[in-house]
This record gives sequence, C-alpha cells and structure tokens, in this order.
Amino acid sequence: MSAAVKSYAAVDLGASSGRVMVGRVGPDSLELEEAHRFPNRPVRVPEGLRWDVLALYAGVLDGLRAAGRVDSVGIDSWAVDYGLLDADGALLGNPVHYRDSRTEGVAEKVWATVPAQELYAATGSQYAPFNTLYQLTAARSSAQLAHAKRLLLIPDLMAYWLTGEQGTELTNASTTQLIDPRTRDWADGIAARLGIDLGLFAPLRQPGDLAGLLRDEVLEETGLTGPVPVTAVGSHDTASAVAAVPAEGERFAYICTGTWSLAGLELGAPVLTEESRAANFTNELGLDGTVRYLRNIMGLWLLQECVRAWGEPDLGALLLEASKVPALRSVVDAGDAAFLAPGRMPERIAEACRASGQPVPGSPAEITRCILDSLALAHRRAIAQAQRLADHPVDVVHIVGGGTRNALLCQSTADACGLPVVAGPTEAAALGNVLVQARTHGLVGDLADGRRLLTRTQPLTRYRPRGDAARWDKAEARLTRR
Repeated sequence: MSAAVKSYAAVDLGASSGRVMVGRVGPDSLELEEAHRFPNRPVRVPEGLRWDVLALYAGVLDGLRAAGRVDSVGIDSWAVDYGLLDADGALLGNPVHYRDSRTEGVAEKVWATVPAQELYAATGSQYAPFNTLYQLTAARSSAQLAHAKRLLLIPDLMAYWLTGEQGTELTNASTTQLIDPRTRDWADGIAARLGIDLGLFAPLRQPGDLAGLLRDEVLEETGLTGPVPVTAVGSHDTASAVAAVPAEGERFAYICTGTWSLAGLELGAPVLTEESRAANFTNELGLDGTVRYLRNIMGLWLLQECVRAWGEPDLGALLLEASKVPALRSVVDAGDAAFLAPGRMPERIAEACRASGQPVPGSPAEITRCILDSLALAHRRAIAQAQRLADHPVDVVHIVGGGTRNALLCQSTADACGLPVVAGPTEAAALGNVLVQARTHGLVGDLADGRRLLTRTQPLTRYRPRGDAARWDKAEARLTRR
C-alpha cells in the first residue's frame, strides 16, 4: 500500500445490525470495504426491552480483527441510549432499548416542571418519547441509576471498553435533549430543574478529538499492532451520514434513510421558534459548527417489520411487484407514533387505511407500495416545512443510507418533492466516520473538501421528478382531513 494511503476502521452500529468497514484514503482516492457485519438483536427480558451490548462489543472486536492493520478507529451508532457504570467502571446492566415502554407518559411529567415550549427554546430538541432526558426521568427511582457514577452513550461506551478512556462526543450528546445548540454545551439550567445530574456525563469531546489508544488487551485480542488511536467522529450515525452527503454549496436537503428517515437541512444556526417546535423539528449538532435541522420519520422500519411478519420474502421481487401497484392508492402518516412499537405491522397499516376511509391494501405488494408512497409523502412534507421554517430554499435532495438501494423509494421521493434526487452513498455513516478520521490525519481538508472527494469517488444515481405534483397534494389532503 502506498505510504500516502491510510486505512481507517469505521465501527458503524445500527439499530438492526453492526458493521466494521475499512476506509482507505489517499490524496484523491476513497475506497470502502466491509470487514465484518453482525446482527444487533435486542432481547426482551422480564424488566423490558434491552440491547445485547456485550454481543455488539464482541462484534466490534471481531470486526477489528478482520480489518487488519489500521491507522485509526472511529465509532458511530444510533442515538439517545446509554449504559450506566458503577464506581469501578463496570457496566450495571444491559442498556435499555429506546423502544422500551418505560417512557410512556413521562413527557407530560417533565412538561409539568419545564413546559414543552420552554424546553424547546432551550434545547431545540424535537419531542420524541425516547429522548435521553425522558429516559433518565423514567429511571429516576431505579436502583441502577442510584448506583451509577457514569453515563456513557453507546458509541462512547464502546470507545471506553476499547481504550479505558471516558468521554461524551458532542454530536450524539446533542440528541439527549440536554444540550443548548447555541452554546454547543450542556443546558445546565434545564437539567437542574429536572433533577438530572450532568456530572454523570463524561467531559464533552469534539469530532476529531483523540478518544484514547487501544488497550493492550484489545491489541492482543484483535491482532493489531499499537499504538492505534481511537478518534472521536460524528458518533451519532446521522451526524456521520450528513458529513458524507456529496453536496455542493448550501442549497440542498438530505434524507438519511434506514430504520429511520431523517429529513432536513444543514444550517449555520438553530431554529428555535414556537412554529418549529409545533412542527417537531430538531436541532442536532454537526461538524464544523453546523446544525442538523431535521425531522425523524418512521422510515424503512415499517417495511422491515412487514417483511419480518411475512417470513422474510425476497425483497427485490417484492419491490418489483410493488412498482406495478398503482401509486398513491392508499397512504398513512409515516410519522405516526402508532407505528413505533414492533409487531403486527401489516395489520396496523391496513387498519390505518381503513380508519381514514381509503382502500385497504391486502397483498404484500400493495402494503409495500403504501409504505413507500407514505415515506415519500413524509419526505415531501418535512423538506417543504424545513425550507419554510428555516427560510432556506433548496434545489436538490440528497438521499444517503440504505434507502439508496430502493429505486422505487428514491423515484417516489423525487416525484413527491418535485426536486431532483441524488442517491448515494449507501454506506454514508461509515464514509462520514472515515472522513473525520482522515481529516484528523491531514488527508482531507474541510467539510466541503470531503464532500468533493465523495462526489469524485462514490457511485451516485440521479432521479428526475416526473408525473403530476397535484396527485401528491391530494394524497396529503387525505391525511390532513382526518
């Protein structure tokens, strides 16, 4: 390998699977390959739904062993969830899954102390029942929290086990609803009023900071030769994915697709208006002082759950059949919290269509078409509202993540938004993770420079809007008049 090319391990943990990718970066090259992929299977125990975090860590170690020689390691994962450590640094229990029911009704208790409007004005965080703030409130009387001396978000927990060093990376911390997006620091006043001890959190880290060196035991187990630094990246996977949006200039929207769809804009400052709160947009922190102004949409979770219920049919064949179903026959609100919990997804989608007086999809192809049309409609709604609320017009929509493989979803989104769609890269979170590591080592310049490198090196697919935009207006009206 050329001395000018360096290798970086990107540990990318998603809600349904984890992977260790190896990025090789040179002056004008960026290649990514998968070293190891492993499932992420939550476990339901008597006390609720939990992450099998030890299995995840074992997968990380297996992936580092498969990766071979690397110059650095970076870790990103889903947001909001955390592990609690005791005074000796030992994990007190498997982290609670954000889909666990413990936060039901908790938000109303929080708002009784800090009204929702005030909470948004201070933190810019959307309402989501599983935000870390609500999880900590729900856990207030638990024995585990009473014995905890440290709280580490999931990627920071993995970094701690790899290095022995503790920190809290900023982009992921901004999803806790405990960060002020204006100061990019803790919202001390909010935490104090709610009785949340910010001393539980390790010191904040910025993307690009050194998070530590792989411990000797880790080097021995993985076969790596030290020293190998762990570099803090945009450890919220969406922060890494947005860093890998191959955009030019500022007039773009993005949709990070996967289990969730995160649709929004990249801004220079948060939008903290009451209208923004009512529309449930969040202000999460990104690289280089940016704000990820976006809305969470249920995403491909809807289809994943249906596919699971149908016994895992061939997805390619299912999408082909769905493409033959007439568009916009039936749609549901893809942001509805009624779809958050697992189980019975085909029946729940059919019930939602029946309740709104629309034709009830029956076959897997019809339900799949309903889901993809509904996601495209939700993408349209979020991007239109974001432009208006932020006074930030866009000319193109970038889709990154797993949804880039779904041509029907990409084309439907272009049709719904009436804007060209650029799809790719698929492994955006891993690429953004790699770019931050490469930048730390001087191989890539600023955010714009990294995006230019992606445009030159990654396959991208372009979709032009087609059809009559009025059809989407009519479909939207079916949902809003309920």
